[in-house]
Amino acid sequence: MHDGRMKPDAEWDARYAAAEREGMFSGNVNATLAVEVAGMTPGRALDVGCGEGADAVWLAQAGWEVTGLDVSAVAIERGEAAAVAAGVNVRWLVADVAEARVGEFDLVTAHYPALKHTPDHAAQQALLAAVTPGGTLLVVGHAPLDPEYSRVHGFDPDDYVQPQDIEDALGAGWTVEVHELRPRPGGAPHGSPFTHDDVLRARRR
Repeated sequence: MHDGRMKPDAEWDARYAAAEREGMFSGNVNATLAVEVAGMTPGRALDVGCGEGADAVWLAQAGWEVTGLDVSAVAIERGEAAAVAAGVNVRWLVADVAEARVGEFDLVTAHYPALKHTPDHAAQQALLAAVTPGGTLLVVGHAPLDPEYSRVHGFDPDDYVQPQDIEDALGAGWTVEVHELRPRPGGAPHGSPFTHDDVLRARRR
């Protein structure tokens, strides 16, 4: 099911459209997600910045009731097609997590999200608010953040919310279970300088 709640982000739509034939990503689940979710009892899951849907589809195949959220309508359309091909049901939203009110979930996951810093910390607060009591927040970032790579590709990592920013926003009602840099399972994708993940997993009490 596709629920278009907001006007799609034209910049991200253009990025996905430019990679139309092969897709922007591999279509495989992020390996760190598979590692972190192993052993969890499936419940309701929200995949923030779901892109073309590989993680959302994988979670659905593992028995989770999944909502995939992304600002790109092009990405969401590909996610819908991937879910159909896999024979699973996923709820799809074209939305910005900082603006959408999507309810509460047992698992909120965000892998390498492009969430902009704002003065009111809207993205951080939205992620935390989406986790139900007893639920898990999993945020995975690229590590290390290579200044030269950032310069060549025209972005400043400091403009975006990182796992440490999420940890800094956690209050007394949270327990940090994991926050560490670790080698990315399977190594870096072809052509990527990112060999490690910055993994934050926290539980809401």
